[in-house]
Amino acid sequence: MRYWATFFLLFTFSISFSQIRTLDYFIEHAQQNSPVLKDYEGQILSVRIDSQLLAASLKPQVNFISTNSYAPIINGYGYDEAISNIANVSALIQANRNFISRNNLSAQYRTIALQSRALLDSIKLSRYDLIRTITDQYISTYGDLLAADYNKEVYDLMKREEEVLKKLTQASVYKQVDYLTFYVTMQQQELTYLQAQIQYNQDYLTLNYLSGVVDTTIQRIQKIEIADTTAQDFYNTVFYNRFSTDSLRLENQRTLINYEYKPRLGAYTDAGYNSSMQHTPYKNFGFSFGISLTIPLYDGRQKELKYAKLDIEERRRQTNKEYFINQYRQQVAQLKQQLAGTDLLVSKINQQIDYTHTLIEANGKLLQTGDITMKDYVTAITTYLNAQNLLTQNSISRLRILNQIAYWNR
Repeated sequence: MRYWATFFLLFTFSISFSQIRTLDYFIEHAQQNSPVLKDYEGQILSVRIDSQLLAASLKPQVNFISTNSYAPIINGYGYDEAISNIANVSALIQANRNFISRNNLSAQYRTIALQSRALLDSIKLSRYDLIRTITDQYISTYGDLLAADYNKEVYDLMKREEEVLKKLTQASVYKQVDYLTFYVTMQQQELTYLQAQIQYNQDYLTLNYLSGVVDTTIQRIQKIEIADTTAQDFYNTVFYNRFSTDSLRLENQRTLINYEYKPRLGAYTDAGYNSSMQHTPYKNFGFSFGISLTIPLYDGRQKELKYAKLDIEERRRQTNKEYFINQYRQQVAQLKQQLAGTDLLVSKINQQIDYTHTLIEANGKLLQTGDITMKDYVTAITTYLNAQNLLTQNSISRLRILNQIAYWNR
């Protein structure tokens, strides 16, 4: 029964590798399915409508206004006729328009443009965060695949040698206990291989989940390559754009506050019926027009208080920017240092693997003639497997470091 279960796992694993998925496949689906990015895109469309609303508000506003009242006088009691006119009936079409200066209008449009720019910055940062997350999970999954491949390689090697050792044991070249020791080690390697496959399956399905891909089929993924990007100056990255946009926003708000305290001019006109119903009501059709002028004189020092709030925001922005720049440079320098150390270690591990692989091949030939002990051969295989696992761990660490560097240099 155990062999049938093993065969089923191996068969399922190999069948699911009929296609090869790439990192770009998962990143593309993650961006298409991300609710965060879709929400930001919806906000961008809303800001565009705000621009259209501003343009519409500058056009003449036309309204129909009807006011109808009756104040009767009964037995000499009632509202004063001089105030109420007893009756008031009006049905007017009114149009009005407020006039603002070109610079004021430009500042209001700039507010909308900066809102759009801030949203675009947020979209970029969210997209980069998503790419980093998907790439990191892809790296983990690729590490599982390497581990599965290496463990299968060792298991296949031991499986081939097991057939030879079985015959040599029957020929009394090796003791039965030596053969059984090797066979148990081979079984342990088989379990390690199957466990590596299961771990790959789990991380692959997690990759599907993070990307919004609804699919439980396990497929092989392509080798990942991440270039060692050259560190950019912080002021050319998307991270600095946030602080730059905030600075422009605060400056524009200061301009808008200044325009709030300038004279405002408006004009209106109306036409229709307006009557007290007292004298010749049939002649009370007409029109009127006029202008309005508002000059702010005193508002309890609200202007100074608004400026004070902007000053506080600007100081906070400067503090956050300086702190972030220091953290950014420290983070990139630390990642570069880690990368250099990992590259050196990977180079040394590769040398050890080459030596160990050569030793296994030589020991394999000696094993067939009985010129090496079973224990020494198993030790050589274990050393090779440990070196491969160490290489996998450091190769994955190197890819993660490169992924972080690529994120900070966008």
